[in-house]
Amino acid sequence: MLSKVLDLPPENLIKSISAVPVSKKRHVADFQLSIASVTEGSSSDCLAQDLNLQAQKLAERLKCDAVVSEISAGPGTVNFTINRELLARTVLQQVLKDGSEYGVKSELFSTVPRQKAVIEFSSPNIAKKFHIGHLRSTIVGNFIANLKVALGHEVIRINYLGDWGMQFGLLAVGFQRFGNKDKLKSSPLQHLFEVYVQINKAAEDENTKKLAKDFFRKLEEHDEQPLSLWKQFRDFSIEEYIRIYKRLGVHFDEYSGESFYQEKSQEVLKMLEDKGLLQKTVKGTGIVDLSEKKDLSSFSTVMRSDGTSLYITRDLAAAIDRMNKHSWDTMIYVTDKSQSNHFQHLFQILKLMGYDWAERCQHVSFGLVQGMKTRRGEVIFLEDVLNEVRSRMLQNMASAKTTKEIEDPMDTAEKVGLAALIIQDFRGLLSSDYQFSWDRALQSHGDTGVFLQYTHARLHSLEQMHGNEQLTDVNVACLQEPSAISVLQHLLRYDEVLYRSSQDLQPKHIVSYLLTLSHLAAVAHKTLPVKGSSPELAQARLRLFQAARSVLANGMKLLGITPVTQM
Repeated sequence: MLSKVLDLPPENLIKSISAVPVSKKRHVADFQLSIASVTEGSSSDCLAQDLNLQAQKLAERLKCDAVVSEISAGPGTVNFTINRELLARTVLQQVLKDGSEYGVKSELFSTVPRQKAVIEFSSPNIAKKFHIGHLRSTIVGNFIANLKVALGHEVIRINYLGDWGMQFGLLAVGFQRFGNKDKLKSSPLQHLFEVYVQINKAAEDENTKKLAKDFFRKLEEHDEQPLSLWKQFRDFSIEEYIRIYKRLGVHFDEYSGESFYQEKSQEVLKMLEDKGLLQKTVKGTGIVDLSEKKDLSSFSTVMRSDGTSLYITRDLAAAIDRMNKHSWDTMIYVTDKSQSNHFQHLFQILKLMGYDWAERCQHVSFGLVQGMKTRRGEVIFLEDVLNEVRSRMLQNMASAKTTKEIEDPMDTAEKVGLAALIIQDFRGLLSSDYQFSWDRALQSHGDTGVFLQYTHARLHSLEQMHGNEQLTDVNVACLQEPSAISVLQHLLRYDEVLYRSSQDLQPKHIVSYLLTLSHLAAVAHKTLPVKGSSPELAQARLRLFQAARSVLANGMKLLGITPVTQM
């Protein structure tokens, strides 16, 4: 009907019609059509009152039918209310039928091409502390990868380790002095960090500096003995990282690192030279001029005076290598915003080298987290954070009156605690800095990860209690109460929220959607009892709660949270 009246093909209307966000204060329609998006010319030319008038005129020309029970004009919009029985039946059938793919199969995604994405994230430095920035990079990168996979894209997850450079010379000298083979095996990250701290104190004296330089030079020349020690450092560290990532529910398809590209970075320098892009400074360093006017007002240093490569040279080599190896459609780097400049330079140099695909590289940056401390002091290892959140959560669970006997309290505490960390991190824009607070993160009420987990566990036990057999022939037409309608309307919007997050790669849209869903489900849980209702009504309400739990679980998994079934 709309496409006839507006004389537009139906597919043109898909993006112009959106589900109306649920409001606590008033009854709202289900869908709205934005007039500005279907009128010719840009909306800035149209005055607000023109749009309102057009909305009124259009609303008058449209007729209600078996699907639409009410049509009204709003500020620049036409609002549609769907036949209530149809709303309940369609939404709940769709959620049940699509299961974990609910929202993803929406028409909104029908024009989005399936792509191959390389995502580089986490990327800690071996022997240095895994600081909280690495935690952010890990959970943000994991979210982006999860979202892309859910939307049918092919994703390659790469962990690009800081496993090369002068610090390895220093570390090796330190290990020869203070190292212990057994400790290296049992807790490599901790031991190498201790050694690194000790040798850094001694590094002032010239002899230590010289030894470190010699060791790194031998490493660059592939001398067998230094290489085997370096390999031990790297292998043991990766093993421990894999174990910790497993606790986070994160995996990688590839552990790469700067070490892979020290030779290839020499080839990059040769390419830059052949293309006439490499210039030498008085000091003998190699630079690439990035300025518009070629006056060196902006440049990037790509080579040390002794001819060795730098971090950016290895990044250039890695980007080119990944294109050759994976021929990706998009490559995303997830790091903190202090590296924005570095990535601007990286993409500019690639463009100057003639690689048009540099346009399809993207830096997803995030702000800094302040105040993340454990009871023992500043965070040095990721493991400290995980242990801390688990122990605090165990304590909270033990003191809560509602806690039931749980099969594996440690595991539950870890999953709930992780949800708390992730939700606190994802609530705002990724680029914002924020002040971390354990107390705020671990509150059981309010907008926290603990509240999401609690809601999921509660809905799950409701299903368990009232027989979780597959309900067939449920008559959901009786779901007419405002609190049921609110849940249905909210479920209707899930695809739009996924679409928004897929466009700007911000998790906050999904977070706020799931928090609202949990609040709405809590209200429905209070006002729509299953126990003591007639069998027909009980079945219908159960189906509603089942749908809410299913969508809640889907969204949580995208964010990197494992939903718990009891707490």
